[in-house]
Amino acid sequence: MGRFEFYGQGLPAVEASELKGKLVVVEGTDGVGRSTHIGLLKEWLESKGHAVLDTGMTRSALAGKGLKAAKEGHTLGGITMSLFYATDFADRLENEMIPALRAGFVVLTDRYIYSLMARATIRGADPEWVKGVYEFALKPDIVIYLRATVDELMTRVVQTSGFNYWESGMDLRLGEDMFDSFVVYQGRLMAVFDTMAGDYGFHVVDTAANIQNVSDEIKTLLEPLLIPA
Repeated sequence: MGRFEFYGQGLPAVEASELKGKLVVVEGTDGVGRSTHIGLLKEWLESKGHAVLDTGMTRSALAGKGLKAAKEGHTLGGITMSLFYATDFADRLENEMIPALRAGFVVLTDRYIYSLMARATIRGADPEWVKGVYEFALKPDIVIYLRATVDELMTRVVQTSGFNYWESGMDLRLGEDMFDSFVVYQGRLMAVFDTMAGDYGFHVVDTAANIQNVSDEIKTLLEPLLIPA
């Protein structure tokens, strides 16, 4: 038996026993610092001699550009958005992650099915239906859940990219403006993630500390995975 397992039937013609690499997921709400810490992890892993694939949502050749274009129109319905993201994820899993895992890479992914499931659930999708959509996904070696309070997220977003229509949940009409909607939407996302943390065994990392301390904590969590079997 291989080390990897699928959540359900998995992808056709993919044998989990063929996969020799490590699948590391970094999850968390918007503005929590996922990109920063994935960049630091990639540099650290490569310095230790590991080949690394860095991937994330909306980066697939099949659906990435179309999904970004569709979101710009602010017209996607909840189910349509969920299936569009599922297509993007399936394409990246089959054509990026699986080949890299076969070759023994460490795959670092900025979000995974958990963000997609949380977003779909908040938008009214049946949780069991959502789980069924993603049953082809691999179970990761580890999920690092970066957690911050909503107040901390607001401060970071204001100081960096500013409020985004979708990341503020404006399609759900949760507030009079992006600021108010962001507070409600991110709070709902965080509540779903907190439940998932128990259900899926996330390793929760509080991002209130400085970047270096958070990075060191993540590295400590990953080090046991990197020891050769």
